[in-house]
Amino acid sequence: KKDIPAVNFIIHEIHCRRNIEICPYCSDSIPKSEMKNHIESEHVQVTCKCRMKMESSLLKDHEVSSCPLRPVLCQFCDIQLAFNKLQEHELYCGARTEPCGRCGRNVLVRELKEHPRVCG
Repeated sequence: KKDIPAVNFIIHEIHCRRNIEICPYCSDSIPKSEMKNHIESEHVQVTCKCRMKMESSLLKDHEVSSCPLRPVLCQFCDIQLAFNKLQEHELYCGARTEPCGRCGRNVLVRELKEHPRVCG
């Protein structure tokens, strides 16, 4: 899968046919001696804590960016919770009130950032 000088092509082709295999799952060129390990480490099916099944090579990315159980922080109280619980928590958490240090009015937590602009 790479450009080879014409002078070396026949020797290179013989070497590749003896030593290299194409992975049936990802089409990468893998040394024959490492193919079993490659398949077991990259393509074996695993189950995430959210019960979704995927290749092991995709698990880390899934856990960080798309797993509904990945940990995230509430923007209002910095408590860590599962992503699929965040919206419900922030609706409740943002509806709490705190007194403004300047005007003394009780302000919704979700409006605290904008409040200084309208604060008397």
